[in-house]
Amino acid sequence: MSARDLISIEGITKYYKVGTQVVKALNGVSISMSSNEYVAIMGPSGSGKSTLMNILGCLDTPTSGNYILNGTDVSKMSDDDLADIRNKEIGFVFQTFNLLARYSSLENVMLPLIYAGIPKAERMKKAEVSLTNVGLADRMDHKPNELSGGQRQRVAVARALVNKPSIILADEPTGNLDTKTSIDIMNLFEDIYNLGNTIILVTHEEEIALHARRIIRLRDGLIESDKVNPEPVGTRKVEQFH
Repeated sequence: MSARDLISIEGITKYYKVGTQVVKALNGVSISMSSNEYVAIMGPSGSGKSTLMNILGCLDTPTSGNYILNGTDVSKMSDDDLADIRNKEIGFVFQTFNLLARYSSLENVMLPLIYAGIPKAERMKKAEVSLTNVGLADRMDHKPNELSGGQRQRVAVARALVNKPSIILADEPTGNLDTKTSIDIMNLFEDIYNLGNTIILVTHEEEIALHARRIIRLRDGLIESDKVNPEPVGTRKVEQFH
């Protein structure tokens, strides 16, 4: 791991026991990522990409190998310590949005700040700024069922950003969106990346992966290729963010 690596995983394996069989989901994966990278992780079903995402997101621990995240070895941490790391270091954006139905946009975005112990007045201010930054200043009091799919995903992005995490980890973020809304969300990720954030995008869609600057392909629990994307899609100038 070099001094500038944000992520360094070395020799990561993840084995599951299914009946009498051992399934090798990851079989010795090593990756380094620097701060302000935009990386897509791709692979067919069963390739190990979801397992790798869970380990990168500190949602699971490897069977063996090391994972250094922002200078901290997280590969053998307890569940409680991993939860703390997740809240501080990682902002999640999921395909299904994962918003609480009874909460307003503002309340949904405030949730990570509650877990971080931020006082209420400061929580509200930070959440308002985050929602404004994703173009939802006029939707703060709306609940998820009062929002379009694209607006719900923007709330999820605002929530992911509110703690100023080291990494935005997006799992199939356009999977439930139509083509036009998908383009809008990927433009939003472009803005976020241009502001210096690190984005890891897990997707099976080639056209979505082509927005990233680097594409890692997995197959059978191993890295099949790890290449720079010479012509990434989308180079909008930052307009909304400040």
